Amino acid sequence: MMLKSAPNRPRHAQRAFTLIELMVAVVVVALLASVALPSFMDSIRKSRRSEAFAALSAVQQAQERWRGNNASYTTALANTAASGSPPNGLGLPATTSSGYYTVALSDATATGYKVTATAVAGKSQADDGICVRLRIEMAGGNIVYGSATAAGAFDTSANNRCWAR
Repeated sequence: MMLKSAPNRPRHAQRAFTLIELMVAVVVVALLASVALPSFMDSIRKSRRSEAFAALSAVQQAQERWRGNNASYTTALANTAASGSPPNGLGLPATTSSGYYTVALSDATATGYKVTATAVAGKSQADDGICVRLRIEMAGGNIVYGSATAAGAFDTSANNRCWAR
């Protein structure tokens, strides 16, 4: 009886990646990450803008309540009156709930005001390009929405991409 010999195979076949295959995989993952991460961060920044929109809207509503009881709008976000005297502010915080934006009132008159949400330096929203500062301006019953870089002029045009319409 003749025995069949096993095919020529090494006894301990290696079942692993070569260094070149591993490096190709690392390069592919790095390329995908370099494309996906900026897009992901843009989406995160855009979603965090809703925090600024909510704060600006709260100020806008509080200003209208204030104006209903007083002769003009106020520039005070917080109530700063001494105890026993009537409040002289809106009772709202100067920062948004998660701390990505600071809120400031300015130029309050009997017919208008400006409220601006500014991204806090050192947080991811500070890299939001032309949407670092968001503003609502009430002027004679008309509302104007604007946005700007950290130091630039406000864009109040209809094609402003920071405000969804």
